[in-house]
Amino acid sequence: MAIAPVVNRRDFLKTGVAGSVALVIGFHLSPRAFADQAQEQEKKPPNPFDAWVRITPDNRVTLILGKSEMGQGIMTALPMILAEELCLDWKHVKIEQAPTNPKLYDHGTGGSGSVSGSWLPLRRAGAAAREMLISAAAARWKVSPDTCKAQDGGILHGARKSFLTYGELVSDAAQLPVPDFNTVPLKNSNDFTIVGHDTRRFEGRDKATGAAIFGLDSRVPGMLYAVVARCPVFGGRLKSLDAAKTKAVPGVRDVFAIDPVGQGAFTAGGVAVLADNSWAAIQGRKALQITWDEGPAASESSASLRQQFLDHAAKPGKVVRREGDADAALNSSAKRVEALYEFPFAAHATMEPMNCTVHIRPDGAEAWIPTQAPQWAQGVIAGVSKLPPESVVVHTTLMGGGFGRRYQADFVMEAAQVAKVCGKPVMVFWTREDDMQHGFYRPASYHHFAGALDAKGQLAAWKHFQTSTSIEAMWSPKGEENPEKSEFATAAFIPYQTPNYRIEYALAKSSVPRAWWRSVEHSTSGFVVESFVDELAAAAGADPLEFRLRLIGEDRKIPDFTNPKEGKPLDTARLKDVLRLAAEKAGWGKPLPKGVSRGIAGYYSFESYTAAVVEAGVKNGGVKVHRIVYAVDCGRPINPEGVRAQVESAAIYGLSAALHDAITISGGRVEQSNFHDYKMPRMNETPKTEVYVVMSKEEPTGIGEPGLPVVAPAMCNAIFAATGKRIRRLPIRSEDLV
Repeated sequence: MAIAPVVNRRDFLKTGVAGSVALVIGFHLSPRAFADQAQEQEKKPPNPFDAWVRITPDNRVTLILGKSEMGQGIMTALPMILAEELCLDWKHVKIEQAPTNPKLYDHGTGGSGSVSGSWLPLRRAGAAAREMLISAAAARWKVSPDTCKAQDGGILHGARKSFLTYGELVSDAAQLPVPDFNTVPLKNSNDFTIVGHDTRRFEGRDKATGAAIFGLDSRVPGMLYAVVARCPVFGGRLKSLDAAKTKAVPGVRDVFAIDPVGQGAFTAGGVAVLADNSWAAIQGRKALQITWDEGPAASESSASLRQQFLDHAAKPGKVVRREGDADAALNSSAKRVEALYEFPFAAHATMEPMNCTVHIRPDGAEAWIPTQAPQWAQGVIAGVSKLPPESVVVHTTLMGGGFGRRYQADFVMEAAQVAKVCGKPVMVFWTREDDMQHGFYRPASYHHFAGALDAKGQLAAWKHFQTSTSIEAMWSPKGEENPEKSEFATAAFIPYQTPNYRIEYALAKSSVPRAWWRSVEHSTSGFVVESFVDELAAAAGADPLEFRLRLIGEDRKIPDFTNPKEGKPLDTARLKDVLRLAAEKAGWGKPLPKGVSRGIAGYYSFESYTAAVVEAGVKNGGVKVHRIVYAVDCGRPINPEGVRAQVESAAIYGLSAALHDAITISGGRVEQSNFHDYKMPRMNETPKTEVYVVMSKEEPTGIGEPGLPVVAPAMCNAIFAATGKRIRRLPIRSEDLV
């Protein structure tokens, strides 16, 4: 498969079925970089687009873009948006994964931004194509375009009772100028027949029947398999190797060392075992006799990291945000409330472990990867192979979970290194143990809160100190200058009104690799903020829901102090609405069985508003979650069924981290290894979950992650209501319940 060359739109329009003319609209998914007139594009550098809509004479409509499907439903939602403007059945729109060409496409999937970032560009592209097809039909019939309309994949002229399919019109439409994207008429939302309606997933049947192709399903003629033995201690290096027993294992082809790589990939290096099949590779690795130089990280442990947290907490941190005088207000308050919260490292624990299949040839390379960042992967393979990036083709497969883990390129780097040595197509695959012990983790963190209530029970001061290992400090060359950027900007961006506010941060050093984890800093910020607000409500003797609504106050829009120019403000009216809706649907205030209580939490993340009410209690020494009720406002929901699925998924992921999961360190290595000691909820542990989606008319916002931050605090607030015990460290320990 060859990479698409750099072409201008005029040439690109001439491609299609067997060389026939197709109608192709190029556009940019950035909301601030839309394509305008075709004539204007010719004045600019070639191809300022990162997505295309192609309609061919056989009536095929194809959306070409660089987004990856990892369970979030974009193979359904994005065609729905395009089909709405094109007035055709969304199932007739197929997504084609764009080839990795940085001159043509922008690849990368994360941050809950695939739908929100595509909404307006896709509508405009679809509307532009529709208007061009209407104009082409009108010209052929010699009538006014105003007398024609798009319908069922074609153009209808009612008076003439004439109908032409899009395929019959593309050759004429392709000769017309592209309408101005900024003024092209969009379909009235009142006329939507696709967007906003429950729709089954495009790839759902294939996944249910086993027909879907994931990374581990990749098969290339003549391919080999490889696993890598890595030092169990982070940062450790190979000291000596005896591979004699490994080479005697039937099916093992070769054994060789691969170098570690620092900034950009962060691979551990180690020893690769190349074999004819996966079993031989695994057995060969078990037979290796290796001595490791464990390095300085061998002295690191969860206990030593916690001591570092405590040392930092004993001193003032870097002031991230300050308003008024929080310390003075705390010292003079009628009531002072303090709390400490702790979080361990957390693994992504994707169902499909990391894997990458690469074939490096003298004239190019090809790869099959379940990745959130194919363009990054392309660059890594190009760097190892010494090939130009445009000679490296990356096929992005379906993914068995991403959660931020597959944005990294460490497993791609390893595969490229092995492929370069062996000269054949090779799949480097990770076992579950590899995945658990050599991944990238959500940062561990420690939080100290102090709040002041005045004589009327109003919030007089809010102070939050956090120390943590930082993603920013690891990934950014100058990350240690502003390590707080990745850790809790949103915890300093809360809706609760107080005249005195102080946020501090201190960086804790660790050799444990950190990276983006589902909902990133919101997973911890949401918990501490919504737990502490609940503690303040209890201290004030107030109902937790009413206390939140009172602190949020009047309807207003709070500017994003972390990004004042481009960040969307927090709309307090929308946040209050989801809190009220979740409470109403959950029966807030109504009696429950003995030992079961309700807790609530509301939060703003990824420009969306989410609230959850959890019904939970303690049974047989453990937490029993009976019911979760969500209310979500993610702007206009494209596929409400998809929204509900994402929120339900986030609830399970969040409950898993709150109830079971911790990555602990001893001797510089991860103590957990598989799902027996890093447990994910089983089906019988999953509570009844109801998701109520606000049918908003605002532009769509993120939904893959916003369901996670509220579930743990709502659950722990319910536990407090049922038992009087506050949960301030996750995962929950049995001793914290008595």
